[in-house]
Amino acid sequence: MPLSVLALVVLAGFIHACWNIAAKKAGGDVRFVAFTSVVLMLFWAPVGLWVGWRQVPLWGGLEWALVLASALLHVGYFIVLLRGYRQADLTVVYPLARGSGPLLSSMMAIFFLGEQISSLGLIGILGVVGGVFLIAGGPGLWRAAQDPQQQARVRTGIFYGCVTGLFIACYTVVDSYAIKVALMSPILVDYFGNLLRLVILTPSLLRDRPAVWSLWLEQRRYALVVGIFSPVSYVLVMYALQVAPLSHVAPAREVSMLFAALLGGHLLGEKDRGPRIAGAVLIAAGVMALGW
Repeated sequence: MPLSVLALVVLAGFIHACWNIAAKKAGGDVRFVAFTSVVLMLFWAPVGLWVGWRQVPLWGGLEWALVLASALLHVGYFIVLLRGYRQADLTVVYPLARGSGPLLSSMMAIFFLGEQISSLGLIGILGVVGGVFLIAGGPGLWRAAQDPQQQARVRTGIFYGCVTGLFIACYTVVDSYAIKVALMSPILVDYFGNLLRLVILTPSLLRDRPAVWSLWLEQRRYALVVGIFSPVSYVLVMYALQVAPLSHVAPAREVSMLFAALLGGHLLGEKDRGPRIAGAVLIAAGVMALGW
């Protein structure tokens, strides 16, 4: 992975950690996802129209099918993730999602996209996944599972975390195919995918308009942060995918967990600082291995 690409991924990880902290503070549901989609659509409209003015009319069935698939997978990801947060502990769902997502993405890239990975790259992937686990609490997760009152909740969290990771892997592979094989613009894949997501999410904004308006007034600051900055982090990653293999870029994205730990540790509700610091160091080492 070239250093310039690694720099893009690290910057994307920092932005990803920042907007995830904002999303966590918002404490929203699917309507919050719709708020962020509206903000993204309006704020980035000049860029989307400028880039898409000549390219979108040339799209065929393949391009639109890829954008639709990306939109559906992103919506599924958000719905499963939010439901997991409501029914289980975030310290179980989030790390499993962020840890299993890049691992599955790398496996899919190797088996379905024909990518190759060195032994050092494999060590880097394992380092990132292990670091995510430590930041989440490490062995403490298994100790919690031994408590009879927590067993059902932990099992639920494991289920939703793994399903969320599967969605992450699937939309990462689809978007990678769109920009590496179909040669689509990363900006357009993200922007028009968001437009289709908004079509799917609009009914959630129309069911109870007074409640939706009240939620908007309460969550608008966080929705603005997520809607404006989340596409920046993802588009940077997709530009990195144009140069580097998916099996390297996907795990390196989890450097965002390092930034989340250093920015306060509140994203995972962690109180044990030892495992979190060790996990951050392990992620950094894993990303360096991928970069080399």
